[in-house]
Amino acid sequence: MAAQDEDMEKPKDIKFDGVVVDICFHPIKDVIAAGDIDGEVSLHSYSSTGKNNTLMTFKNHKKSCRALRFSANGEELYTASKDKSIHIVDMNNGALKRKIKKAHESPIYSMLVTGENFLATGDDDGNLKVWDLRTNSAEMEVKHNEEFISDMVIDDQHKVLIATSGDGTLTAFNIRRKRMDIQSELFDSELLSLTRLKEKGKVVCGTGEGVLNIFNWGEWGNISDRFPGHPLSVDCMVAVTDNIICTGSSDGIVRAVNILPNRLLGVVGDHDDFPVENLSLSRDGNLLASCSHDQTIKFWNTSDFKELSVNTKKRAKKASTHKKLSSTAKNDFFAGLAEDNADDKKEENDDESEGSDSDDDDDDDDDDESDDED
Repeated sequence: MAAQDEDMEKPKDIKFDGVVVDICFHPIKDVIAAGDIDGEVSLHSYSSTGKNNTLMTFKNHKKSCRALRFSANGEELYTASKDKSIHIVDMNNGALKRKIKKAHESPIYSMLVTGENFLATGDDDGNLKVWDLRTNSAEMEVKHNEEFISDMVIDDQHKVLIATSGDGTLTAFNIRRKRMDIQSELFDSELLSLTRLKEKGKVVCGTGEGVLNIFNWGEWGNISDRFPGHPLSVDCMVAVTDNIICTGSSDGIVRAVNILPNRLLGVVGDHDDFPVENLSLSRDGNLLASCSHDQTIKFWNTSDFKELSVNTKKRAKKASTHKKLSSTAKNDFFAGLAEDNADDKKEENDDESEGSDSDDDDDDDDDDESDDED
């Protein structure tokens, strides 16, 4: 991939008075929602060529707004708080449509939209609830975890919900039958974040020790692969393509990681050593937003990620784990990948000209691929 000279277009940072805990892009409009540690929720328009504007602000929660999500059509915003409540906000006028004051006995930690009228929430004590928003009642309520429900994903049929927990387990729930199906073995570290990729056949979990645990979809008893590499905890993640995820870590760095083969591609950006609280990907996949304790939402241009590919026959180069991917420089990272690809092609041509398709070379390739799976 040839490097481009012009700067990568992205919106300017959005500054806040308090720590932003969660963010979410609107599914239809160029709008991003933010919830902060004081319970305030705000909506902002963003532009890569113009100004960002604050559209509306409201403070319905008494304590930190820990999670927020848009409905599929973008007409409603769901917010959940440390004050144990769930609020539903009308996006046409910012009015509070409905609220569930005591949705949980413990502070709510995570939330996931599970259908047109359904919402899942997990709390600090490991309780999971699935809500029917038409009746404001929990149609499913289970507790199979001893610590907080950190993150959740669901299949396309809205049947199987996967949850990670601070107790170090991953649990599969059948929300149609209102039961727990299977729980993984207990891992040494807490599981903090979760995403799907590889045509949704793989699930990647971020851990407190910086390891990425990889599961095959439907095989929840134990991991199929693990990938160490992050120096500190992986607190949040999002799939940018079917092979590449971006991770947010407590060291303040947002990284790009290729999954299977497992490679740390480089640094997308950072929040000056402040922990990355959450990540969100825009509807077109061209922008990644991150929020942190530095009271800022930052944007990163990810449009070139769709063109990236990793040579599965080559060993990962150590330099790539420290290579800076600056979204303001369009940039040395992609130039480096282009150089790596060119070097790979040159090596392949040299091998062919020297007749080096030997058994030894085949063994080397096998070793490289084994390294990727470690």
